[in-house]
Amino acid sequence: MSDRRALALAALALASVFCGALLVARWVYSDPGAYRFLAWNLFLAWIPLVAAVGVYDMQHRGIRLRRLLPLGALWLLFLPNAPYLLTDLIHLGTRSDAPLWFDLVLFSAFAWTGAFLGFLSIYLMQVVVGRARGALWSWGFVGASLLASAFGIYLGRSLRWNSWDFVVRPEPLLSDVWARLSDPLAHPRTLGMTVALTALLSVMYLVLYAFAQLPAAERSAR
Repeated sequence: MSDRRALALAALALASVFCGALLVARWVYSDPGAYRFLAWNLFLAWIPLVAAVGVYDMQHRGIRLRRLLPLGALWLLFLPNAPYLLTDLIHLGTRSDAPLWFDLVLFSAFAWTGAFLGFLSIYLMQVVVGRARGALWSWGFVGASLLASAFGIYLGRSLRWNSWDFVVRPEPLLSDVWARLSDPLAHPRTLGMTVALTALLSVMYLVLYAFAQLPAAERSAR
């Protein structure tokens, strides 16, 4: 494992511990169990990163791309759970048993940690695709991943579907998906949320990608 990747994973682990500490502090202060869905959502947000690390390492060991597809499918299936935490901000202010400023810190910590988990997983997968197919394909892959994430967030937030519903209840889920993909203009909320979230996630990813390239740019400048 490279030092840079180990540092990124350690930072995300520390951020997750910080999120957990904030949540426990809120439970101690007021209602035990309040906003406990944040902990579950953060756990789900780690799944795509773990899958992406697995795909990245397996490719590095020379395993062929087609053998990586099952783990890659798992990554894609759970990817929307990471940026989904951004939308948990909708619950901010729904309770009055703790100071609003504390809940703002709480939700912001979970939201940004989830987003970073998702973006690091996309970055690792972009490297995998870039090695196999080149830079153009890798950026096309990023765009498709961000679009899929945005649509997945819509499915979860508005229609209350979960990632595992693709396995346990595929028919009604795919029926909902097809109804919206086949006639997007008939579902303006779907279209609006997907476009807006894709734009937001794209801008955030590009900013983080630019920061990730700074060390290489500084070395080439020397």
